[in-house]
Amino acid sequence: MVVTEEIGVPSWDLYELSIPCTVFGKPQPDLADPWYDLRLCGTGAGPAEGDGAADAHGLSLRTRYGLDDLVGADTVIVPSVPDPCVEEGRPLPRALIAALRRAHDAGARMVSLCTGAFALAEAGLLDGRRATAHWMHTAQLAERYPKVHVDASVLYVDDGDVLTSAGLTAGLDLCLHLVRRDLGAHVANQLARRMVVPAHRPGGQAQFIELPVPAGDDEGLAPVLAWARAHLDRPLTVADLARRAAMSPRTFYRRLQAATGTTPLQWLLDQRLGRARSLLESTDLPIERVGELSGLGTANNLRHHFLRNLGVSPGEYRRAFPAAGTAGSGRTRL
Repeated sequence: MVVTEEIGVPSWDLYELSIPCTVFGKPQPDLADPWYDLRLCGTGAGPAEGDGAADAHGLSLRTRYGLDDLVGADTVIVPSVPDPCVEEGRPLPRALIAALRRAHDAGARMVSLCTGAFALAEAGLLDGRRATAHWMHTAQLAERYPKVHVDASVLYVDDGDVLTSAGLTAGLDLCLHLVRRDLGAHVANQLARRMVVPAHRPGGQAQFIELPVPAGDDEGLAPVLAWARAHLDRPLTVADLARRAAMSPRTFYRRLQAATGTTPLQWLLDQRLGRARSLLESTDLPIERVGELSGLGTANNLRHHFLRNLGVSPGEYRRAFPAAGTAGSGRTRL
């Protein structure tokens, strides 16, 4: 595993670092013997004694192995890259990119967790491939590396010799998937039980993505869009909204697309999905009633749209995002 920062490692990056250490670093001889041999490989020589590298912003790590040790590994994992490399476009170390290419050329299986995908992309290892990262960074990944087919909806992507995952807990999903590939489903399931996590989670990260609310600059549309959000339970059509906006359907279509970046029908569907998600999170209304109030119709139709757009059923979504106080006084009733 690559440790991309050895000095001043931010505390919030320790989670991605700890996932492979927990899955692959602790021997499990009763499940498989031999287990994995995990080596942490630093990008530099590490901090010198007494240099004060572990400041208030993070920790300093000392690794025994360096980038040259990546070559010859069966699997190379990049758990994350420094935030400035993602947010500010700071270049990644050239030595790291070269080492990743050499490891891949030598036959290593390449894996990234969260923003580690930026390193694999910079090395050209994701060109022409489907890949993912944390949904908050997938737009940046797609813009910076247009040859990569970025999928923001999934927890992880297995493209054979190159695998990528979304952020945080999705990295654990991918690591358990690697165990399942290498040692079988039984071993992966037993390991998941020991870690008190599901061996496989339904759906993808689409269920966690916040639906955007475009800040359109077309003030003439604002009243009709606000009205539509307040009446999502009605059978609204593009013609209805255009008539309310005193526009032709063609003009309304063009102006809404310019203001929001999407079509009127897709905008309506996004609003209805957002309304249904809010109702599932905050109330204990029956699924049928949620479908009616959101304008998505029957329970079957609601389920269809959730599975297609979020990758989970309404019931699974409600269980994943329970309302506060569910165990006590219950959800809010409408």
